[in-house]
Amino acid sequence: MEHTPHQHDSLQPHLAHWAGLRRDLHAHPELRFEEHRTADVVVRELASLGYAVTRGLGGTGVVASLPGSDPQRGIVLRADLDALPITEANDFAHASCSHGVMHACGHDGHTVMLLGAARVLRQMPTLAGSVHFVFQPGEEGGAGARKMIEDGLFEQFPTEAVFGMHNWPGLPAGQFGLRTGPIMAAGSRLKITITGKGAHAAQPHLGLDPIPLACSMVLQCQTIAARHKDPVDPAVISVCMFHAGDTDNVIPDRAELRGTIRTLSSTLQQKLQEDIRRMCHALADAYGAQVEVEFFQYYPATINTPAETDFCERVIRTTFGDARIRTGIPANMTSEDFGFMLEERPGTYVLIGNAPQDRSSHSLHHPRYDFNDDIIEEGVRYWVALAQSYFGSGLNGATPTSR
Repeated sequence: MEHTPHQHDSLQPHLAHWAGLRRDLHAHPELRFEEHRTADVVVRELASLGYAVTRGLGGTGVVASLPGSDPQRGIVLRADLDALPITEANDFAHASCSHGVMHACGHDGHTVMLLGAARVLRQMPTLAGSVHFVFQPGEEGGAGARKMIEDGLFEQFPTEAVFGMHNWPGLPAGQFGLRTGPIMAAGSRLKITITGKGAHAAQPHLGLDPIPLACSMVLQCQTIAARHKDPVDPAVISVCMFHAGDTDNVIPDRAELRGTIRTLSSTLQQKLQEDIRRMCHALADAYGAQVEVEFFQYYPATINTPAETDFCERVIRTTFGDARIRTGIPANMTSEDFGFMLEERPGTYVLIGNAPQDRSSHSLHHPRYDFNDDIIEEGVRYWVALAQSYFGSGLNGATPTSR
């Protein structure tokens, strides 16, 4: 069951502009909280449509609202702005102009799909509530969602539900995936610094070698993941950096480990952090060394609420047909700071397939990744149908039942 043909046809004149805009953003990527040019492009597009724009939330964030008949009702549709510190390996015309910075996660596409929805909804009759288009900075490790919330996002823009969308190379182009409950993991970075005493490699008894202790901590981290939690609760503890010493005949006086912890439960995330901290200090005490354990860049689990997820499923089925949706998709152990918004308001985070049918696609964060412009139309149609349906002006008024 497809949406009415005239709405589909109304997008056609804009597709070339949206694809060109997306490629312009791809060619000019900016890291978290440095998205000044990107924000300028967003503001220019929104202003050309007649929107009043609020800047500065979260630093470089941009918010525009489509007023509804009831100013106290509103929903947030969110896109992310920032790129990654990755050197692009593509050689097409719109490859990154900034060495070492790349849109390797598709935030350029997310931004353009939301701008497209802002254009289409602006041309339609007034809805019962307001639609807040939120262009968020600093998703990649900066917790930009939390910063926008702390800067008063929900106070300035009354919001009863929040909705996010991310492209997914693991799904065919134009397919949608969603699930109730956790869809992305809680995550935090860890840094363990072990301080011993340096010595000549031939005289280890005169020093206190931190390397064996660091090796024990790496192994014990895996024991914690395997034995300190219920086996049916997913968790991944990965030690990804190990640095000690600068030459091959000197025992260093310190070693440093870095990695990540990811779980589908924010409560379990906190428990594992405490387990790691306790384990490191106990081993260091037994060894006679000093240790410092730090956890940072925490993201909560991205947990979709039931009523809003059921609603989004109905929107997708009615707009695109039953064959275009995959429900109950497996949760992913990557992290996403949209979880901060879902801690404050009910809502749903969906995946839209990015994999092209005629060529192989690269995974997110790969130096040869590129957003598939063919899905811009589907993304715009989803956002438009969601906003119309939420406020009862489409899809037979398929508003979430929790209200």
